[in-house]
Amino acid sequence: MATVILLRHGRSTANGSGVLAGRSPKVGLDDTGRTQAKALPARLAGVPLAEAVVSPMLRCKQTVAPLLDEFGLGRAIEPRLSEVDYGEWTGRELRTLAKEPLWRVVQAHPSAAVFPGGEGLAAMQARAVAAVREHDARITAEHGDHAVWLLCSHGDVLKAILSDALGQHLDSFQRIVVDPASVSVIRYTETRPFVLRLNDHGADFSGIVPEKPKRGRKKASSDAQVGGSTGQKGRL
Repeated sequence: MATVILLRHGRSTANGSGVLAGRSPKVGLDDTGRTQAKALPARLAGVPLAEAVVSPMLRCKQTVAPLLDEFGLGRAIEPRLSEVDYGEWTGRELRTLAKEPLWRVVQAHPSAAVFPGGEGLAAMQARAVAAVREHDARITAEHGDHAVWLLCSHGDVLKAILSDALGQHLDSFQRIVVDPASVSVIRYTETRPFVLRLNDHGADFSGIVPEKPKRGRKKASSDAQVGGSTGQKGRL
């Protein structure tokens, strides 16, 4: 299967003000977020991106714009990768929300959390994981097992996808950190996903690009490396 780069959007105006933006319209990047977006082409230089699949929220579209311009790629908008529908919590200050009884459920038992007038975190994980797996299968079929593609979404959505890839229950997803403009990487296989990077702020992602198989060589194995990885070339 292909390799997917999970990109969280750059810092937004809501991130900087301590407000839960949710699906509020016209929430874009702040100055820091725009700087982060402009740095993406250099960070991912040398990574042969096949496609980009993006949340419909403005901050995600703004984040990927410099990268797609540099790489000459279009983007597919995927509603299932949109931000959590926080319902009545949308637009409220986080310090105020922390006093709500539901806050403790979100922190300790997120699989049971359903936002008033919005969606539940379990439902969000189901639609996001379905989306990433369907797009990965499609891109693999169109571009081959050694394709690399980009997915740009939101913090809780990416944490839910990573939690699934790590085989964790959703109730553990708050242990995962996904910062604005960070990169995480998953490679799906026939029997299990491999998490290659997590919350990475670095600028060298050449190591995630799989080698193209030589003639007669089998595709990448779903088996984990016993004794620990020997590096990209050693496992594929």
